[in-house]
Amino acid sequence: MQTPYQILDVAFDARDDEIKQAYLQQVKNNPPDRDQHKFQIIHDAYTAIKDHKSRVSYDLFTLPVADFNAVLDKALQTEQAATVNSESLNKLLSISIDDASLLNAFASPEK
Repeated sequence: MQTPYQILDVAFDARDDEIKQAYLQQVKNNPPDRDQHKFQIIHDAYTAIKDHKSRVSYDLFTLPVADFNAVLDKALQTEQAATVNSESLNKLLSISIDDASLLNAFASPEK
């Protein structure tokens, strides 16, 4: 989802006159009779940040958009790559746990 600043292609700290010029340029490039939906998006973006009071309100009451893919990638990222050579793999495969050991491990968890 794009922010009004991105839609109008203006900097976050743009002045009122810069925002108005960007809006007029976007309207010129996307008139309402060509694409009503695109025009409405541009108009809503301008309305959201057209003056200082509107920008303050937008900044205070708009929740940031979370990038869940980035959050998941960071959460699932490991600190170091696990390397398993053939000897380690053979040791892991040769380990056997009998049912009694397994039940004891689950019955009395370590503190």
